[in-house]
This record gives sequence, C-alpha cells and structure tokens, in this order.
Amino acid sequence: MKIGGKIRYRPDGTPLPQIATPVFGYKSHISIDRRYGFIRKAAVTSATESDGRQLRRVIDTSNTAADVWADSAYRSQKNEAWLKANMLKSRIHRRKPKGRPMPENMARANAAKSAVRARVEHVFAHQKNRYGLFIRTIGIARAQAKLTLANLAYNFDRLIFHERCAATG
Repeated sequence: MKIGGKIRYRPDGTPLPQIATPVFGYKSHISIDRRYGFIRKAAVTSATESDGRQLRRVIDTSNTAADVWADSAYRSQKNEAWLKANMLKSRIHRRKPKGRPMPENMARANAAKSAVRARVEHVFAHQKNRYGLFIRTIGIARAQAKLTLANLAYNFDRLIFHERCAATG
C-alpha cells in the first residue's frame, strides 16, 4: 500500500486524511553466464519478498563456475552455509556496519566485486532502455510472463552479438 502524496489541509489548518492506494511491484532476479552474458536462470517475485530467499532459485548448480557474485541483500548465514554445502564460493557484497564507517578493506573488496556484478545490472538497463520494459500489470503471472519474454529477447540479442563477433573474427 502506498500512503500519502501531497499533504492537504482543511481551511482550519488540520490535515486531511491520507489516501491509501494499492500498488503492485515486482522484482526480477537473474543469474547470468559470466563469459557470454546469457541469462541462465530467472525468478520473478513480489517486491515485498526478501531478496535473500531467491538466491537458491536463480543459482544454476550445473554451471561450471564456482563463484557467486551478488548484492548484499542476498547475504545471510543461511545462504552462506548453502553456498558452502554446494561447493560454491561466495562473492556476495558485505553490508556496512551500523553506526560505523565501512572498513577500508571491506570497501575495496566490495568495489572489486562490483566490477563483475555490474554485468547483471547491464542486463536490467538493456531491458529497460532498449526494450522500454516497464511492468504495469496486476498479478504476478502476467509480470512473470512479461519478464520471461524480455529475458528470452535479451538472450537472443546476446546470441546475435556473439554470432556476429564469430563471423567477423
């Protein structure tokens, strides 16, 4: 629910009640192949769901790479234990300690991780800018269908890019 907007006042100076409007939001979680940039797995969730729970849904254990690069929202003890049990190496960002500045070594490590993780953000930027992707549907099934088609179109774009590169040498 989205509550608010501009606060309006009665003539006597008391504020008018705020209006609650239902808002639908969705998140797209993806994993990509680091070498070629193809989307390997994807999940669509409601915006209210925690990101950390989605890590297992998007990790492709058949992938030969052992490193997992992700945003700090995916870091939890449960996910770290799961990654270790599946012989995957966690490259997930660390959060800044509350009430203290981020230690220099942690900031440097996060910066190095960001260089690799930016590839995933490029996928979302490509979908938003090139495809004009903007989800304005009610219902997760429709949002999932729209995002799945956008992911498929993105993979076709990557395939065409790699085919052109191979043809030109």
